[in-house]
Formats: sequence, structure tokens, C-alpha cells
Amino acid sequence: MASLIKILPEHLANKIAAGEVVQRPASVIKELLENALDAHATSITVILKDAGKSLIQVVDDGDGMSPEDAVLAFARHSTSKIASYEDLENIRTFGFRGEALASVAAVSQVELKTRREETPVGTKVVVHGGTVLDSSEDTSPRGTTIMVKNLFYNTPARRNFLKSDTTEFHHCLEAVHRIALAYPEIGMTFFSDTEKIFSLRSSTLQKRLADLFGEKAAGSAFYFEEQHPTVTLHGFLGKPDFSRKTRAEQYIFLNRRFILNRSISHAVLKGYEHLLEKGSFPFFTLFLTLDPRKVDVNVHPSKMEVKFEDESLMYRTVYHSVQHALSAHDLLPVMEVKGPGSQSDRAAFTSAFPDKGSVNRIMNWRELLGGGAESGHASLGSGQIQPERGGTGSDVKGGRDGGFGATGAVQQGGDLPGVQIPAPVLMQLHAKYILIPIENGVMLVDQHAAHERVLYERTVKCFGRHSAPVQQLLFPIVQEMPAGDVALLQEMLPLMEDLGFSFKIFGKTTVILDGVPADIRPGNEKTILRDILDLYKEDEHNVGLEPREKLAKSYSCRAAVKAGESLNQTEMQALLDQLFATEVPYVCPHGRPVSIKISVTELDKRFGRTS
Repeated sequence: MASLIKILPEHLANKIAAGEVVQRPASVIKELLENALDAHATSITVILKDAGKSLIQVVDDGDGMSPEDAVLAFARHSTSKIASYEDLENIRTFGFRGEALASVAAVSQVELKTRREETPVGTKVVVHGGTVLDSSEDTSPRGTTIMVKNLFYNTPARRNFLKSDTTEFHHCLEAVHRIALAYPEIGMTFFSDTEKIFSLRSSTLQKRLADLFGEKAAGSAFYFEEQHPTVTLHGFLGKPDFSRKTRAEQYIFLNRRFILNRSISHAVLKGYEHLLEKGSFPFFTLFLTLDPRKVDVNVHPSKMEVKFEDESLMYRTVYHSVQHALSAHDLLPVMEVKGPGSQSDRAAFTSAFPDKGSVNRIMNWRELLGGGAESGHASLGSGQIQPERGGTGSDVKGGRDGGFGATGAVQQGGDLPGVQIPAPVLMQLHAKYILIPIENGVMLVDQHAAHERVLYERTVKCFGRHSAPVQQLLFPIVQEMPAGDVALLQEMLPLMEDLGFSFKIFGKTTVILDGVPADIRPGNEKTILRDILDLYKEDEHNVGLEPREKLAKSYSCRAAVKAGESLNQTEMQALLDQLFATEVPYVCPHGRPVSIKISVTELDKRFGRTS
């Protein structure tokens, strides 16, 4: 009986392989540009005709190739980038699979001209449908010029799946943009149907952003850099008020290779912590520098999908780095009222990101007061009976526990050490919000969100220090819980003890609580464990975060002062001092805004004032 299994002819195998590498004209551009970069080009020109369907030409001034290498480059699995398995584990070039040129040549008509610096005469190679038709000497400048004509001419079904010229051109432009961003030191020129799209000189990354996306986009972003033991991050993050409705202008580069990674993209978005309107996405260009041995780029022939050795660690690192970078800038939201009864009233986040770093962030809410600090305002909604709190009596720096203890005056810094200025009179609205008159309007602070942010950052710092004060209960509390919850408590016991909890577990369903953190308000001891566990399990937005961060979020939410609780002047002032001493005073740990500003200009509009 004849064998049913046959080895495919080489030309058919090449066409099948080409389907993975060459999906559209933009795929060809990507591969050819990466070859130019691997050849150490300092200047690259890209020329298209009919959005790359008729012609894709890439000219570089790189190393060039010898006559032998010029022909061999079109063979499958031919590469100069790796020679052993060890090389595969330590990839530092774009190409390494030896498939790109073979795949491109299998579905097009290719003409290549190349010359090395030390060779007086260049080489010309012509390949149609994967077959080498000509290899001869030819005049050629140093470097390589490759023309890809009539893409998919011998696979009409594939050609029929191409989109309109407008769509395909957009993809081609995006492929060029990615290389231009990753290598701003390389000059790049781009033509389409004889029209010069751009001509970019060697420049800085910030200048390259302006060249590609405009001065407004470049001016809306700020530079950041974060060093970590295993990875370095740098790039530009867009201001929240320059958000987009799509993810189109988001770029992630790993060792200067453009990648698509949903986890990293989500980590960046989460780093903004709801500083963006719902349905909006930030503009950013993020560069990750990582040991090649800790990432696998050989996941897909396109090499745009990667696998990290520790995916969770990378997520947390990116998330915290973006969050920290954003916290170094004033992101206080400003309320813009659209009109009476308008359904579009919303907080529009605006700020001017200075380049001086974290010193420009509002470190003290009194910086916003201006002339309003001594204007004197009536206090509304300040109840006479205040709940007792742990840590009362601490100073305005918020040194102990979660209390709001503060002095009635604040020491003025600068050139007048020791001078006391009056603390401003604050107003509490509906036992929910703290109203602060400021120089150019009014600021509203959500008291629960503010205290939650303070407790969250303080709690995260407590882990591992075993220094949180414990309030011993006179009468221990016995609680019966489901076995799953008790097991979860047992797992989190070291972290809970770091927070100041003291409890013992008996059997599979019994917990005896005999000590709680000093932050816990009297009367909440019986429900605090249950509340923390419920929120810990329900919080779906903490995917990718460590258990201690999830616990810190759950604990801070349940321990924070609630809406409906009255605060006196001392407590409000201390809360604000502690809030603006945090790293991210603009949002609570779960992403809700902590404060908003309403300008005098906006109030004048509402009252119809012209002066």
C-alpha cells in the first residue's frame, strides 16, 4: 500500500511558511527594516507604491553582504545571528530564525542589490516566487537596497484578503513609526506613491515623538526612568487630558524591539488608576531593558509576542513604575461644568507636567491656599461629638497610626523658621466632603477616599517591619467562619500580624480575635475581619498584584473613616496634611478620585458673571 504521507515540495513549504511571517505589506516592511538595523544602518529610506502591494523598497547604508551571502540569505533557515542553542537563549538581534527573506521571496518578485565597504563591486540577486533567477555583479552603494514587487502575485487568494490601499498604508506607516521611535538616532525617510511622508534626521526620543505625532502630543507627555534589579524602564507617559479613545498610540519596546503584550499594557493602564475617563486610553512610549535570557522572543514568527520568565513580577514592576512616575506630577482634577442640568458634567483631568520631577508635586495642601488661608470662613457640618480614634495627639506629619491628631497652627517654612501662621477654617459638607477655599477657587476632598489613600500607603510600608501598634481587646471576640475563610486567614497570618492584628485559629472554623490595629475605630472590632476578607475576595481589579497589596487595599477601605462621620477642624487638617504627603494623593487605592478643584472662572460662568 502506497504511503499517504508525503514530504511537501520546497516551493509549497515556503509558501506555507510565508503565511506566518508575511501577512500584509506592513509585515514585509517590518522584516526588511529589522534586517537593516541588524546590519548597523544609520540611514534608512522606505518607498511604497499602491500601499506596498505593487512595490516595497528599503534602502539602507548598513554593512551590506558578500556575493555568497546575498544568495544564501534567501534560503530557509539561513542566518548570521545564531549558531547554537546558547545563542538562541541570548538573542540580541532582531532576526535569528532565518525565515524572513525566504518567506518574502516565496510570495513576491524580489530584487536585491548590496555591497560591503571593502568590496569595490556590488552584487545583484533576483528571486521570483522563491526561485533565484539571477546572481551577478552590479554597481551599488555601500549597504543594501531591496525591492519587493507584486506581493502575493502567485497566491491570489492571499492578495484578495488585503484591505483597501488606505488601510494597508496605515499599517505600513505604523510599522515605520515603531522602528523610528525605537531608534531615534537613525535617520529615516518615507515615500508613498512619490509623496514624501516624512524625512527624519537623527534626534532625541522627545524630538522624534514631536516629528511623528506633532508638538502637541510630545508636549503632553513627560519623560520618566525607573531602575529595578532585573529591568530598567524609561519612556514618555501622556498626560491624562491627552487621552485617546483607542489604544492606537501605545508603544511597548523590549530591548528596543516592538512587542504586543496585554499584561504589560494592562499594567500601564492600571498605573493611571482611573486618572482617565472611562473608555479613554493613555498615550505612552515605554522601553523595557531586560536580560535576554529572562524572556523568550521565539514564541511566534512575527517575534512581536514574548514570554517573560516571571510574568507576575513584570506586571507589578511596570504597574508600580508608572504609578510612581505619575505621582511625581500634579494630577489634581479640575471640575469643568458643561451647563445647567447637563448630563455631561464630569471631572476633566488637567495639569501642566513640569520637568523638574517630584519636587513639583503638591506636598502640602496649604500650597493651594494663596490668599484664602486667612480669609476666614464659617464651618458647616462639624459635629460636636467626634469618634475616638487611635493615635490622636500625633503631629501634622501623621506620624502615628491612622489618627488625625494635629495642632491648630502650622509652622511656615522657607525664610521664616518658627513663624506660626493660622490654620485655615475648613468646612465639612454632609459629613462626606472637606471643602477647602483656595486661591483660585475651591477644592473638595472625599474624606473616605483620602483616609483610604493614607492608610493604604502606610499599610504597605508596614509589611515586613512587625512594628504596627496593636490594641489589645479586653474581651477577645470569638468568630465562626467558613473553613475556606479560615484557611485564607491562616495563609495571610504573617501579613495580618504586620498590620497589628492578633488572633488565634482553633479547628477549621473558629477564630479568636484578641488584638486589632490602632487604626480600627471602636465598635468595628467584631466585623473588621469579615469585612476585610469579603473585600479581599471580591476585588476583581487586583489581578496581578501581590497578596499583601490586595490586603492593604481591603484593609484601608474598611479601616478608613466613612461617609457620614463628622470630623472636627483638627482632624480635617491632619487628614489633609497626611494625604498630600502620600505618593499618590489624587486617587484612592481602588481608583476613585480623592479630590477635585472648581475654579473661580467656572463659578463665574455658572453665575453669569463677566468680571
